[in-house]
Amino acid sequence: FQDVHVMIFIGFGFLMTFLQRYGFSSVGFNFLIAAFALQWATLMQGFLHGLHGGKIHIGVESMINADFCTGSVLISFGAVLGKTSPVQLLIMAIFEVTLFAVNEFILLSVLEAKDAGGSMTIHTFGAYFGLMVARILYRPNLDKSKQKNSSVYHSDLFAMIGTIYLWMFWPSFNSAITAHGDDQHRTAMNTYYSLAACTLSTYGMSALTAHDGKLDMVHIQNAALAGGVAAGTAGEMMLTPYGSMIVGFLAGIISVLGFKYLSPILEEKLKVQDTCGVHNLHGMPGVLGAIVGAVTAAVATPDVYGNGMADVFPEVAKGNFNASDQGGRQAISLAVTLGIALLGGLIVGFILKLPIWGAPPDTICFEDNIYWEV
Repeated sequence: FQDVHVMIFIGFGFLMTFLQRYGFSSVGFNFLIAAFALQWATLMQGFLHGLHGGKIHIGVESMINADFCTGSVLISFGAVLGKTSPVQLLIMAIFEVTLFAVNEFILLSVLEAKDAGGSMTIHTFGAYFGLMVARILYRPNLDKSKQKNSSVYHSDLFAMIGTIYLWMFWPSFNSAITAHGDDQHRTAMNTYYSLAACTLSTYGMSALTAHDGKLDMVHIQNAALAGGVAAGTAGEMMLTPYGSMIVGFLAGIISVLGFKYLSPILEEKLKVQDTCGVHNLHGMPGVLGAIVGAVTAAVATPDVYGNGMADVFPEVAKGNFNASDQGGRQAISLAVTLGIALLGGLIVGFILKLPIWGAPPDTICFEDNIYWEV
């Protein structure tokens, strides 16, 4: 639990400090939204799947799950970073936590899908929800603030602190709510190898895509974490170490290519101003993780899993449906998640567009001093 908590407050908080004039807001609003969202998530998740005789049961696991839900909100925060007021962010958190809990309930309880590390529930949901909100809150004159929408030497160094914390604790994050024993160890190992391979492919791709072969700090800060996102669903399955490394390697590549080539296209053509590039770190690797999870689930056999089948795929072990059905349910889960995230983001985006929340004007976005004593 402590590891996940560190990731939410230090990891996500510092990862977003790369903006030169927005460090207080990055860490400070992150702190505010997280503290609010985890309380609201405890209630929403409790109402949907924690009720026992009319009471919500809480414990370390419910605290971890609330932190997971908070993580999803903070991913969406990354997409709208610098362009929103704290009130808007809190309103977004209220709605997003509610939708997250509904989506999680549909996936885990109705569809019986498996998603321990949250490639679908957390990353894909948070990223596409945030991207849709960012699309609705599109600012045609945002280039008036573009000199502040960049990093300086020490702000990138601060952001690297967030990256390292996230990187170190990601195996804990993915394995936090898996079955104790073999499952948990396997999930941690799969994530560990995925992250390691991903980091190498990130450095390689970053150098390859640069004109002069130099590394880009943005790639290292973000794409090096994509392996953890992509191992979220399949981490507890028999992905095997080499399978994990392949997944991580691919995640690093698509993430760097996304930062380099896709983000500018999204901004120009689709008018999505994604400040932190959450589409490249959480969106595409989250979808990759969901697909890998569906494929890994579909090829699961009792020979490979033995008695562990009951822990990873309880419904398959009971004979309620077979492995390919489980894979199908995983795939449907991805579609449901994308649907709820995009539709929810659309509605919430229009709510946040109302001119009553005190959003910053186009000329002073990415600027701390309108909200903080500087």
